[in-house]
Amino acid sequence: MLYLVPTPIGNLEDLTFRAVRILKEVDKVFAEDTRVTRKLLDHYGIETPLTSYHAFNEHKIAERVATDLANGANFALVTDAGTPGISDPGFLLVRECVQKEVKVECLPGATAFVPALAASGLPSDKFYFEGFLPHKKGRRTRLKYLAELPCTFILYESPHRLVKCLEQLVEYCGAERRACVARELSKLHEEIKTASLTALIQHFKEKKVKGEIVMVVSGQ
Repeated sequence: MLYLVPTPIGNLEDLTFRAVRILKEVDKVFAEDTRVTRKLLDHYGIETPLTSYHAFNEHKIAERVATDLANGANFALVTDAGTPGISDPGFLLVRECVQKEVKVECLPGATAFVPALAASGLPSDKFYFEGFLPHKKGRRTRLKYLAELPCTFILYESPHRLVKCLEQLVEYCGAERRACVARELSKLHEEIKTASLTALIQHFKEKKVKGEIVMVVSGQ
């Protein structure tokens, strides 16, 4: 069986009891960055062997890993933070497992966009998850598409691109479109700020931004 195990996006206490048990019981843990995961496993006294599985090698090893699973192995897949497969490696391996009829079990747990959406105060009955926008080619095409959606949409962004992204959103969505920027979720300096796009630009221009960013933008 393949277990998809969500890992904390900040606070180490967000790893579930079940996740700890699974990580102890499997034959091997495949990790996006073994150095990051080793710190987590050490914190919980987990000694399971670690192997790298990331965006640069998943095309090469996904089939082999799935074959090992089909032959009786039990593995866990984790990423640096959050749920595998959500803007992180995982899809290719899961697809191989489905094709080989290997059971895949995804544990419920941390995913950055869920607390950001829930705490934003923006409509959450329907939403569109975009994840990371292209850095260059196709970026403006995606922004135009998102700006015309009737529902809330969600982006991931890096700290140094935050203000630029907000300015681009103003260009396509208008200055007064409501949005939320959530950063450092579950950490000591967590910040969740909802305002107009222009107000958010002013706020974040005046401070040094750190941490992973989730942007929640209201629909048209």
